[in-house]
Amino acid sequence: MKQIPDPADPGALDPETRTLKRDVKLILDESDSYGVEMALQLVDAAGEGEVVLVSMAPNNERSGLSTALAMGAASATLISDPELIGSDALTTAKLLAKAIEPLGADLVIAGSESSDGYTGTVPEMIAALLDRPSVTAAKSIEVEGGAIKVQRQTDAGYDDVECPMPAVVSVTAGVVEPRYPSFKGIMAAKSKPVAEVGIADLGFDAGSVGWDGAGQDIVDVTEAPQREAGEIIEDDGESHLKIVEFLEGLKVI
Repeated sequence: MKQIPDPADPGALDPETRTLKRDVKLILDESDSYGVEMALQLVDAAGEGEVVLVSMAPNNERSGLSTALAMGAASATLISDPELIGSDALTTAKLLAKAIEPLGADLVIAGSESSDGYTGTVPEMIAALLDRPSVTAAKSIEVEGGAIKVQRQTDAGYDDVECPMPAVVSVTAGVVEPRYPSFKGIMAAKSKPVAEVGIADLGFDAGSVGWDGAGQDIVDVTEAPQREAGEIIEDDGESHLKIVEFLEGLKVI
């Protein structure tokens, strides 16, 4: 699960790295809240097991983790290290996979994409790195024996997919209603274990993460232009010709 700056706050860019400043309180990404809820419901249905969180965030930030722990997760692992600034999606997946591997999880659940990155690739990369089957865009998950049955969201409806566990599944937004942490859950979250690890603990060095590991740099950032008002065509009986002329100008027809 990812912890992100509050989307209600416009935020600011770091003038040196030209990336979103994350030296503020981070919250549980709404996209990932659906994954946490799905995991909790699967544990409730099974009558056994537990939900363990894995997150990567700067400054040992755990506000978003605390929310998920208050929802009912049992424990968490937090990856945090100053060297991680500038890490790309693949580096993130490598670190998360390395932290997930020793947990021996039957099922790894993630949101489809984060609200501040929108790459939509990290869950599939984790599956490849762990050498596990991956199911994307899940709208429902059922565990039956040693396999999962998933309704996978499509443009036309959904596909019924089945695969063995252990597996990695990414869920679509809105598939379940995330529960609100109760006061009891909030108080209990304060005593739940959160293991903090750095890159060295996971077998990485500074040259393999951050900007060096990503092999990229952000040269410039500019504001998107303000959307201008569109052209209004009054229907005078010949408006279709004006529309055709407009589309021809765009080389659409």
